[in-house]
Amino acid sequence: MSSPTRRTVLRGLALAAAATAVPLPAFASASTSASAFAEYVPPLRQMRGMWIASVVNINWPSKPGLTADQQKAEYLAWLDLAQVRKLNAVFVQIRPTADAFWPSPFEPWSQYLTGTQGQDPGYDPLAFVVEETHKRGLAFHAWFNPYRVSMQPDPSKLHPDHPGTKHPDWIVPYGGKLYYNPGMPEVRAFVQDAMMDAVTKYDIDGLHFDDYFYPVNTTAFDDSAAFAKYGQGFPDLAAWRRNNVDLLVQEMQQRVRQAKPEIAWGISPSGIWRNKTTDPLGSDTGGSQSYDNLHADTRGWVKKGWLDYIAPQLYWYIGQSNADYAKLVPWWSDVAAGTPTQLWIGQAAYKAGAAGQPAQWFQPDELTRHLTLNRDHPQVGGDIWYNSGDVRDDRLGSVTTVVTDHYTRPALGPLLPRLAGGAAPRRPVLVWARRVDGGAELRILATGRDTPFQYAIFRLDRHARPEDFADARNLVAVVPADRHVRWVDPAGTRGAYYYVTAVDRANRQSPPSQGRRVQW
Repeated sequence: MSSPTRRTVLRGLALAAAATAVPLPAFASASTSASAFAEYVPPLRQMRGMWIASVVNINWPSKPGLTADQQKAEYLAWLDLAQVRKLNAVFVQIRPTADAFWPSPFEPWSQYLTGTQGQDPGYDPLAFVVEETHKRGLAFHAWFNPYRVSMQPDPSKLHPDHPGTKHPDWIVPYGGKLYYNPGMPEVRAFVQDAMMDAVTKYDIDGLHFDDYFYPVNTTAFDDSAAFAKYGQGFPDLAAWRRNNVDLLVQEMQQRVRQAKPEIAWGISPSGIWRNKTTDPLGSDTGGSQSYDNLHADTRGWVKKGWLDYIAPQLYWYIGQSNADYAKLVPWWSDVAAGTPTQLWIGQAAYKAGAAGQPAQWFQPDELTRHLTLNRDHPQVGGDIWYNSGDVRDDRLGSVTTVVTDHYTRPALGPLLPRLAGGAAPRRPVLVWARRVDGGAELRILATGRDTPFQYAIFRLDRHARPEDFADARNLVAVVPADRHVRWVDPAGTRGAYYYVTAVDRANRQSPPSQGRRVQW
């Protein structure tokens, strides 16, 4: 991030709230209070993300055909919301239906931009959203759907230059939609090429899949010709389909590591691998099994180390009979334990206070209780909220309650274990910490040739010890970096000591700057 003067002036964390008109209702949790959480200190590192969905214009753009300026303004409002809710990452859907939110040589422009598939929106949306997200000091994860082609069933309605039009044998209709056939090697290679185009051309922080692979475990999804050609040696159709998905996951890991080794690669699958009644390794649940119904061996991917993270969609309430959140979090924690795969939890903000949901989802504290339960499982490294519209709407004040109870401090993003030993950024220079009207002002200078992604600012009432920089109680802000930053801490007081670390895009930290005591 840069400016003509190479100067960034930030007035504390309160600026994020002031920059947006998103309301923050002051609802209190039904079963917890501020005092109950007074001693809780969040982890220094934690995933705090939200999904921004583009398919059928769920979140962004809010409808097709908006002007480029309208689309940009809407996206900036989502970033305002992320900052208000004290999040540190967004997961933005940029390839919802075998189309693209960037000028792709492989697939047409998305219809959800202009209303017409293949029509140029007049700017590069992906370039814009990546740049603006990084300006806020937020991580950008590019969300892809690998095999879904269209939300309608008629291939003739695809753009004339669409790969599905040129290769009709690649397309399988099912359930009123169109899909690429995952069983064809040329299809698997093509969808990887289409997604890797965005990975290689844009400065993204992660490549993300959700839970859509095969849509069903029946022959109604007619891939019989591909099975006859490629399925030799497999005991049945399901085993062959599962191997096809395994190949996609394994090959994507290899291609991402080769092209952009410092970005995160992960999947947010359906929350149940298998039920214990089906498989003794399964969870104590009775819901739909992704291993069987979607041909997604989610547990196997974690155990084989094919993912940097997994974010199971645990969209059930605590105590739900067929899928109890309180049973699934320990099960997934056990799966992730001892592996290089980080565990983040997909949270159902969309169910809280929503019409038609069971009574449990009308308890304002249901979601905050989820994060309280997560604290007992150190494998859980954070949460991703579905979706941004529900994070904004905050029915029952449930999201506000989560923020008040659990996001009491800023948090650095997760550090992937495989990157922990990489070269850290150079330590910044803290030129001064001095009194100004409204608090204490810090002046920070970058060193070396590369500008860091963020600065992590620590405040103590004494000189720091090495262990103080691992204690989130001392972290007062994580701010976007530039070569020269001035930042005002509204809570700065006489005699406080400040230290700053530089943080790179992989979330590695530099050694701390020299300390500065506030001059009054």
